[in-house]
Amino acid sequence: MSGRRTEVAIIGGGLSGGLIALALRAQHPEMVVTLIEQGEKLGGNHRWSWFDSDLDGAAHILLEPFRKTCWQGYDVHFPAHERQLRSDYRSLSSEDFDECLRRELPADSILSGTEVASLDASGVDFADGTRLSARAVIDCRGAVPSPHLEGGWQVFMGRHMRTATPHGMERPVIMDATVDQHAAYRFVYVLPLGARDLFIEDTYYADEPTLDRSALSARIDAYARTNGWEGDIIGHETGVLPVITGGNFHAYQAQQRIEGVAMAGARGGFVHPLTSYTLPFAVETALAIAHDAQLPGTQLAALLEQRARRHWSATAFYRLLGTMLFGAAVPEERYRVFERFYRLPQGLIERFYAAHSTLYDKARVLVGKPPVPVGKALSALIGPGRPLAAPQEKK
Repeated sequence: MSGRRTEVAIIGGGLSGGLIALALRAQHPEMVVTLIEQGEKLGGNHRWSWFDSDLDGAAHILLEPFRKTCWQGYDVHFPAHERQLRSDYRSLSSEDFDECLRRELPADSILSGTEVASLDASGVDFADGTRLSARAVIDCRGAVPSPHLEGGWQVFMGRHMRTATPHGMERPVIMDATVDQHAAYRFVYVLPLGARDLFIEDTYYADEPTLDRSALSARIDAYARTNGWEGDIIGHETGVLPVITGGNFHAYQAQQRIEGVAMAGARGGFVHPLTSYTLPFAVETALAIAHDAQLPGTQLAALLEQRARRHWSATAFYRLLGTMLFGAAVPEERYRVFERFYRLPQGLIERFYAAHSTLYDKARVLVGKPPVPVGKALSALIGPGRPLAAPQEKK
């Protein structure tokens, strides 16, 4: 592979990298693009979900080739409040993500099962000692912990289950917080993928990045039994995602920066700081990169850094809410924050998830009887945050 050259090298074949490659293919079919993924499968082992209202027309077009599961409406359940919302909801599995990219992209543009040793502004060095030169290099590898960022964690385990008999669910339950809280904001998320297929995810807004596989698996077992669901486990996923409440983003960028290399995806800071949603921002970033794809790599890198800073500034409100959630609410009572939130108008909720809240939306979220003590909220806002440490795992 030494001596090989590409125009754009994308390191990381997850959501962000795959969508960038697809957007480049759609807008610049003549451009030579190479998508490099360490794993054998693009997208890893994940499921991405979003609201239809999160995306504009161009974003819908980019996602059109992917096979998706779609629903009209969803439910939420809290101890003192239940609600059905009419928002259209979408979900994409990593298997369908991989299949679509391999169908839509030229076969020789995908290098899966390929380990990268290092990268720089002019190319990529592989673990086998070979090198790929490039006009532009885009780093889409996953997020890494940083002492320059503060916050808590979203810890989850998801299970794809095939039930012995039809489960009867017609639409997703996005949050079921009627479950025991276990020293965190805990909710169960259920997607009916087919008449006998369910995706059940146990999620925690926790202070520590600890994933206890045995405990979470047992709790999913119990939840399924409570609902009368029996069957086979045909897939699973786990994750520990940062919920960013503050920090020094310029210092974070300096820590991650490789001069002349563009950064996208979660590593680049393109996430919803409170919900950890990435798909709407991955689509927006992919389309923006495709628009400026003819620029030299160093200029593209600078543009993405500026774009990430604007995103950081634009999402300050959600970090403020996260600060109050983790700093002022008793862990077992954090569900009250979301219970109150889901009493608000549907349009406000949709704009919140898309990180497009208006000034009126923000006022509606903040006014009224607060679900956390005011004194503790003020202390959390002026006090130091908790640095985001490396995740831990228990078998």
